[in-house]
Amino acid sequence: MIHRFKFALRGILIGFIEEVNLKLHYISTVLALGLGIYLGCSSVEISILGLTASLVLSMEYVNTSIERLSNRVSLERHPLIRDTKDLAAGAVLIASIGAAVVGALILGPKLWILLLNA
Repeated sequence: MIHRFKFALRGILIGFIEEVNLKLHYISTVLALGLGIYLGCSSVEISILGLTASLVLSMEYVNTSIERLSNRVSLERHPLIRDTKDLAAGAVLIASIGAAVVGALILGPKLWILLLNA
């Protein structure tokens, strides 16, 4: 059972080391959570920020997996492979937009008050 965690952790590490987009998502996650803590967000708000960020990260890992597998199957241009990659990228985009909206709704008002009082 523990070896399964080892494989999963290896996958997380591979993505973090080799994929620029995942690094950017991790940086965004740390910034959003850090800003939420700095602004005094409640534990529920921090949890929501964390959940939406983990959704984006998870979708990016799935997207990366699909891209790698598709490239292994064939490097030739094929409409089905193109569509598969585009669908996976679209899932990441949807999750990212959702996370941005959630972040704006939670952090926006607190940032606005901070800026007004500065």
